[in-house]
Amino acid sequence: MRLLGGAWTPNLIWQLSGGPRRFTALHKDVAGISAKMLSARLRELEAKRVVVREVSPTSPPSVAYALTPLGRELVPVIDAMVRVGTRLVRSAPKTRAGARAPR
Repeated sequence: MRLLGGAWTPNLIWQLSGGPRRFTALHKDVAGISAKMLSARLRELEAKRVVVREVSPTSPPSVAYALTPLGRELVPVIDAMVRVGTRLVRSAPKTRAGARAPR
């Protein structure tokens, strides 16, 4: 859970599950995340060896982020979390607008 902890972490891993992505693409696709938070989360995931930062020797340099083998192992876990969450939302009792569902 420490690997998946923190805001945005599962979403970033999910976004990277399709292959390497550049910072700007991740920033665009993860709605609501600030550039500062995205940078911080990517650094944390890199330190945890979940993500690798790949720098291409172009002018200007191109940077992409990709999942490591450990990061790829987390994708089925996140997929299972999404399936359970979706099932729970679909089975939640319907309430009137503004009313709270019983716990």
